[in-house]
Order: sequence, then structure tokens, then C-alpha cells
Amino acid sequence: MKITFLGATETVTGSRYLIEHADKKVLVDCGLFQGPREIKERNWQDFPIAPDSIDAIVLTHAHIDHTGYIPVLAKKGFKGKVYCSQGTYQLCKILLKDSAFLQQEHAKKVNEAGYSRYKPALPLYTVKDAEYALSLFHPIAYDFVITIGWLQIMLIQSGHILGGSFVVITDGKSKITFSGDLGRPDQMLMKEPAHLKETDYLVLDSTYGDRLHTHEDFVQELGLIIQKTVEKKGTLIIPSFAVGRAQVLLYALYQLKKQNKIPGIPIFLDSPMAISVTDLYCDFLDEHKLSAQECHKVFDVATYVRTVSESKSLNHKHGPSIIIAGSGMADGGRVLHHFANTITNAKNTILFVGYQADGTKGRMLLEDIPEIKIYGKYYPVRATIKNIASLSAHADYHDILTWLASIEKPPKKIFLTHGDVDSLKSLQEKIIQRFNWSVVVPKYTDTYSLD
Repeated sequence: MKITFLGATETVTGSRYLIEHADKKVLVDCGLFQGPREIKERNWQDFPIAPDSIDAIVLTHAHIDHTGYIPVLAKKGFKGKVYCSQGTYQLCKILLKDSAFLQQEHAKKVNEAGYSRYKPALPLYTVKDAEYALSLFHPIAYDFVITIGWLQIMLIQSGHILGGSFVVITDGKSKITFSGDLGRPDQMLMKEPAHLKETDYLVLDSTYGDRLHTHEDFVQELGLIIQKTVEKKGTLIIPSFAVGRAQVLLYALYQLKKQNKIPGIPIFLDSPMAISVTDLYCDFLDEHKLSAQECHKVFDVATYVRTVSESKSLNHKHGPSIIIAGSGMADGGRVLHHFANTITNAKNTILFVGYQADGTKGRMLLEDIPEIKIYGKYYPVRATIKNIASLSAHADYHDILTWLASIEKPPKKIFLTHGDVDSLKSLQEKIIQRFNWSVVVPKYTDTYSLD
């Protein structure tokens, strides 16, 4: 058995790992590259191996940087099965079609504006492509073993987001486990990551491998930001990921309202995708901490904005309000239109509550750029830019080391992926120093034998 790293190497996106044994090829995760142009260009390049030679894809979870390339692979000839948990399948039905729709809309806008270097600009894939890809999905239960040739594959519930899974693959001699995005303990909504008893090899998420999360009270910090924005009679814009982050925000806002810590201003969830994801939470009660009754109370705290016309109408409302909109890194979606309407006014606030990858608009704003380009036009940044880092759903290096310490049998080797170079190197040093285990940071297309 061998592994080739086709993504998430020295970057936080594009998770793609190829497992080969005898004549079988299994791809673990199949994500989009996001961030700087030179990284995103990989989405348009030929896949390193023939898509029709891949027997199956297995998914750790539904985030687009782990699943968003599946429609491209299917369009180019992949005809195997996509195995995942039931929660991941339900989320992918939302996320992949939404990703395709946004790409089509973006291509349409840049063609109309005429500022693309491609004539015409095309989406990476269409909604029709996404729907075809979804027909290849085969959800399986946690702890159920599937067999592909000599390979046995199993999903273990991991607790990061709905459907989140550790992927475990063995050829009967060696076992490799993929953590996917490793979640944090003591999250507000999701249950903590499962403990891993043993594995020969581990592919480990390293997003926060060089950082510790702050321990401020997120709910109270959010309340203070809301109060200050209301005092200025401004609007609070919160770019949010649709899966996990939007739901935690609604929970926090519910708590603030319940405690009478914020005034009764309008709250809008302006993301059809986040709305659809929120509707799923009450169907997967065993994966998070809310009861059925709490689900309905928490998620009724906001007005759901579904249509484009309803979204546009928010720009004409007067008085303080809170708008939660996608995307989380402000690289697309409805939040950009809200930026264009609010970012030039000092009474407004833009609050980031998640990791902002290098090259994204979110990262640029956190680095205090004086103006931002939105759909070909530059806007001076006068709104207050805030960041609450404590809400991250990714384990920091202390969480990671604590989780590794629970492994009963030391692995032969750990592969660190899904992190910036500094995070990867820092976590590598920390693991070696504490456990004296073999830890490597693979590069793009590196191959290793798993004996």
C-alpha cells in the first residue's frame, strides 16, 4: 500500500490523497484549492492520474476544500463510488450544488463586466455537473466496513461537523487513518473528537499547528461588538461559513438574547446554503449537543433570507441590524454585496469569526488594507474590522498534542497536511519533541510506501 499527496501539502486547501494497493486506487477527499491564484490554478490543471482509473473516493467530511473537486473529476471520467457518512452526503447535496451555482454566477458577472483575462470566463463546473457527481455518492454507516480489492475501509464519527469522519484504511498489514479537519474539545454545538486507539500511519490536519486559540468568552465578546455597533447605529456584517460556523453564531445570538445582553435588533441569516444546512441539524441529534426542542428555539433567532431580492432589500433597511452571510473568507457569495454597501461607512462593523487563508479578502481586511476590490471596483475601507479567533472549529496545537497523547500504540509515521508552512513545521517540531515519533511534511505529489 502506498500514498501520494495530491493536495493540502503546505497549504490549507485542496485535500486529495491517493491510496494505491495492487491494482486498486482510492482517493481520500477530493477538495478544491482555494486562496492565492497560483494555488487555485491547480483546479484547472489536468489531474495527476486518469480519473477513470480511480476505483472510489472516500470523504472525511463535506467542506468544499475536501469535496469541491468531485464534480470536475466526474466530468473528466471518474465513474466509481463516493463513500461518505449520511451527514456528509446530506451536506454535499447542498454544498456542491451551491458551489457550482456560485461559480456560474461569478463567471456571468465577470463576463458582463469584462474584467476577466479569459474570454469568456467559464465556471469550473456547473450545477448539472454537481448533480451528476452526487449520483455517484453511496453513504454508509459509521463503523461499517467496505471492501475494495484487498483494502478495507471504515468511517469513525469524528465530531468536527455534521457527518465528520476519520477515514481508516487497511490492507491487512498496515493501517492508515485520515483525521480530516480535527475538531476542538468543548465546542458549543458539536461533540468532541473521538479518541483514536491505534494506527500505523496518520494523516493529520495541521491548520493551527503553530497557534493556541484564545480563551475569551466568545458569546460575551460578540455581545460587546454588537453593543458598540448599535451605539453607532450601524450594521454588523459577519462573513460566515455555512456549515458549522453559521449555526454556532445563531446559538451565540440566541444565548445573548436569552440573557438580555443585546437589544432586540433584527438578525438576518442571508445564505440559502447556511439555511439549508441549519435545517439538517435537527435530523442528526446524535452528532451535536442540542436537544430537538433546543434546535428549534436556537435556530429561530434569525430571519432567513432566501431570495436575491430579499437580500438586496437588506441594503435599504434603516437602523442597526446583524447580517450573517457567506462566504466565510469573503471570497464570494452575498457577503461581498453587503461589503460594497457597508464597508465605506465608519459606523458599520465587519466581524470575522473564522480562519482567513492567505490571499483571501478576509485575510486582506484583517491586514488593514486601505481599500478592497469587489467585482472590479475599489472601495475604501472605513468600517471597523474585528476578529474573534476563539470560535475556530479546528484544534490548536495543544488540542492536537492532547488528542495524539490518547493514542495507545504509537504510529510508525505521521504525515502533516492541511496547514501553512509555518504551522506544519512548528507542529512537526512539537510532536517530535514530545513523543519522539516520526513526523514528515510531504510536498505536492510526494509518494510514500506504507509497509
